[in-house]
Amino acid sequence: MRELVTMWRDTRMIMLVAVTAAIYAAVLIPFKGLTIIPGITSVRPANVFPVIFSLMFGPAAAWGSALGNLIGDVFGGTLGPGSIFGFIGNFAFGFVGYKVWGNLGPLSSHEEPDMRSNVGMQLVEFWAIALFASAACAAIIAWGVDLLGLVPFAVLGTTITVNNFIAAAILGPILLYLTWPRIKDMGLLYPDVLHGEDLSEAAPSRARLAAWGMGIVAIVWVVVGITVSAAPGAMTNQIVGAVGFVAMVVLAFLSGERLTELVG
Repeated sequence: MRELVTMWRDTRMIMLVAVTAAIYAAVLIPFKGLTIIPGITSVRPANVFPVIFSLMFGPAAAWGSALGNLIGDVFGGTLGPGSIFGFIGNFAFGFVGYKVWGNLGPLSSHEEPDMRSNVGMQLVEFWAIALFASAACAAIIAWGVDLLGLVPFAVLGTTITVNNFIAAAILGPILLYLTWPRIKDMGLLYPDVLHGEDLSEAAPSRARLAAWGMGIVAIVWVVVGITVSAAPGAMTNQIVGAVGFVAMVVLAFLSGERLTELVG
């Protein structure tokens, strides 16, 4: 988690936050009219950007995704109390990818995500990360909006997870194939921008445990949240959400990134 703070010392990382936020918002806003749940969510092909930018820009993508979603709410007419949880959820959406890539053991390609070599394993790893990040984003937002009494977790948790994953899974590999070599040649990948001491350190075993933990917690949180939401009288989503959120934060602090080792 150290890099989420130390990155602000580098003007290039600040620029990448601005670029991520601007692109995300610019693609979100035109689709605000294609509503899925009025005032809450819409068709969002822009959901590909937090995942691929996470792999490219690391911590800058987390901040940029959070800010870009907030800008989209402001200019798209959907700003409201739920935007607070939208900010946090989209932060997670842009955070998970760079922490998980390379840390999934048998599901890892052990290569940088350029979608050019060992493509089969790169796709498997990318789709796993897209699912983990989508579920983390969905769980946080659905929990918060349910707490506010706006939309039940069961409705929003399912909608956001599917909406996020489809956009990322379909468009992500294509955009990575087209952009990764160019961003790398420009020296803007986060391993090229941040210094080693600015990145969180974690033993390989701990990094793998944290990566799998974040993914499993996110998916279980969504599944249990949907089940509890649809079963009156059961354990409340408030408790489930609080446990899930604390677990995600703890695992985020324990996590480590491996892309720095993989970028050749």
